[in-house]
Amino acid sequence: MMKDVLRAAVAVPSLRVADVAYNAAEIEKKICEARAAGATVLVLPELALTGATCGDLFASELLQERAAEALCLLAGAVPEGMLVAVGAPLLVNGVLLSCAVLLSGGKILCAVPKTHLTEAEGRCFTSGAEVEGTLLTVGCFTFPVSTSLLVEAADGTTVGVELGADLYAPLPPSTLLSLAGAEVILHLGADGETVGRRAYRRETALQQSARSYCAYVMANAGLGESGADGIFAGHGFLAISGRTVAENEELVAENYLLVADLDLAGQRFDRRHDKTFTASAAHYGVGEGVERVALPQPLATSDGALLQVGRLPFVPERKAERTARCLEIFEMQAAALARRLSVVGGKLTIGISGGLDSTLAVLVAVRAMERLGLPTTNITAITMPCFGTSDDTLKNALELMAVLGVHAREIPIKEAVLQHFKDIGHDPADYSVTYENSQARERTQVLMDVANQVGGIVLGTGDLSELALGWCTYNGDHMSMYGVNGGVPKTLVRWVVETVAEEGLLPAATPVLLRILDTPISPELLPPDAVGKISQKTEDIVGPYALHDFFLYYAVRYQFRPARIYALACRAFDGVFDGATVKKWLAVFWRRFFNQQFKRNCQPDGVKIGTIALSPRGAWQMPSDAAAAEWLREIEEIEI
Repeated sequence: MMKDVLRAAVAVPSLRVADVAYNAAEIEKKICEARAAGATVLVLPELALTGATCGDLFASELLQERAAEALCLLAGAVPEGMLVAVGAPLLVNGVLLSCAVLLSGGKILCAVPKTHLTEAEGRCFTSGAEVEGTLLTVGCFTFPVSTSLLVEAADGTTVGVELGADLYAPLPPSTLLSLAGAEVILHLGADGETVGRRAYRRETALQQSARSYCAYVMANAGLGESGADGIFAGHGFLAISGRTVAENEELVAENYLLVADLDLAGQRFDRRHDKTFTASAAHYGVGEGVERVALPQPLATSDGALLQVGRLPFVPERKAERTARCLEIFEMQAAALARRLSVVGGKLTIGISGGLDSTLAVLVAVRAMERLGLPTTNITAITMPCFGTSDDTLKNALELMAVLGVHAREIPIKEAVLQHFKDIGHDPADYSVTYENSQARERTQVLMDVANQVGGIVLGTGDLSELALGWCTYNGDHMSMYGVNGGVPKTLVRWVVETVAEEGLLPAATPVLLRILDTPISPELLPPDAVGKISQKTEDIVGPYALHDFFLYYAVRYQFRPARIYALACRAFDGVFDGATVKKWLAVFWRRFFNQQFKRNCQPDGVKIGTIALSPRGAWQMPSDAAAAEWLREIEEIEI
C-alpha cells in the first residue's frame, strides 16, 4: 500500500428507463467489478437506479417504492471499506429529491440531494436546500439527508458530493464542501450531450478541481437513457488538482468501468500551504453547518499500481503541448533578459561551450536583442578552449556564433591556467577539483573582464538542475550578472533548444543546433580521449538528470519525503532504472541538495519560469547549514 493513494472508479451501467430491477442488477455488476479492481470509491450517474429521463413517471408511487427497495438490496452488495454513490429518487418530507445515495458496509450511509435544478427538473423534483438536516428511513436503514454533508473515513480521507447542475452554479456546493474539508468530490450527473458540451463539462470540472485542490470523480448518464429529445453520452472522468487522470475514450458510451489511482498527497500539501485556501475557509466560516458522517474504515488504501507517474514531470508528454510550453519559456526568457538589458545598456558577454545550456542562453540573447531592436553584435560571445575542450564542441561553438551574427571571440585559457597552477603550486597532472575549478574560474574572470571592456553584463548559462545539485564552481560559472537559464531544468533545456530548431525560429542555426542536441552533457574540464572526443560525462559523475529532475520536482513542489519519492520514481522508471540505482542517486540528490545550498543563497538574478525555482529571494529559503541527516537516514532504511 502507498499512503494517501485512493483507487476510485466511475461506472456507467447498461440501463432501461423505469426498469428498476434491471438497472439494480446492472449496478450490482459494476459494484462487483469495481470491488475486484480494488476500488474503494465508486460513482454512478445521477438517477442511475431509475433512469434520469422518466419524466412524469417519477411521481409514480410504484417507481418510488421499487427504487427504495432496490437501494436496500444494493446496500448489501457493498462491503466494508468501500463507498458507492448511486443516483436515485427519494421521497423526503413529502417532496421528491434527486439524490446521491451513499452505500457502505452493507447499509445506506447517507444521502445528498441535488441543490440546483434546471427548469425541466423542477417539474418533478424539489431542491434539497428545502429539506436540510432530515433523517430518512428506508427499509431497515435510517440515515441523514443533507446537501451539506461530508463522509470522513478512518484514515482522514474526506468525501463530498454534488449532482448535475450543482457544478455549473455561480457558487458550486463543491466549493464550500472543499473549504470544509472535502478532498474528493463525487459528481453524479445526467447532463445531456450537445456539440462542445463534453469539453465544456471537462474544463469546468477541471477548473473546480484546480481551485479547490480536490479530486473530482464524475459519472454521467449514458446511452441507455431515452433519446426522444436528446442523447446522453456517458461521459466519465477522474481528475485531481486540475489534471485529468482518466477519461472514457468513446464519445457516446455506456456499460463501462473506469478505474484510476488518485494521489491525494500533493493536493493535501497545496491546501496546507496555499494561504488563499485557508483564508477563504475562515472568511466564509464554512464547516459550521456541515454534517459529518463517519466511515469506520480507511479509503486511501491503494498500492498505487495504477498511478500515472510521468518520467519527466517538467516536460509535457504530448508534442503539441510540449512545443507550446517551450515556445512560451523561450519568449519569457527573452522578454526578461530584454528588460534587464534595457536598464543596463543593451550589451552582454556570454561564454559559449558548444553545450546545451550556453546554446539556449545565446539563443535567448539573440531573441532579446531582436525585441529591443538592437544588433546581435551587442552580444560578445567567447569560446575559451582549454584542457578538456573536444574537437566537436569547439567546432559547434564557433559555427553557432558565426550563424547567429554575434561578436565572436576565441580566447584560449590553457596558458593562463598553467600559469595559475604554477603560482599556487598545483601539479597539472593532478586532475582533482582544483584542476577543474581553476579552469571554471579563469573562464569567469575572462567573461567579467571582457564585459568591463565592452560595457555589458555577463550572462550566466547554468540551469535549474545544476543549481539544485550545486553542479557549478563557486565564484566560477556559478556567478554572473543575470542567470537566464536558472528557472529551466536540464531535461527541459534540450527540448527548448530542439523546439527553436524544429520551429525554424533561427533557420540558419538549425543544422548546428541539431548537432549540439546530440552532444553528451559535459563540463569539459578533463582532457578528451585519444581521438579528441569528450571523456568527462556529467551524468557518469553526478547521476542521470532524468532522475535528478524527477527528485527535484517532488522534493520542492510538494516536499515529499525520500521514501515517497523513491516509490514514485521506481514506478515511473520501471524497466529503465532498478531500485538500487534509484536509491543510490536519490541519496546523492539529497546530500548535494543540502550541502550545496550556500551556492544558491548567493545566486544571481534570473527569470522564474515555472512553479519550481530556487532563488533565495522568495522562491526557496533554506539555511546553508541545514542537516540532511534525517533525509539520508530514511533513504538508508528503504528496502529494495
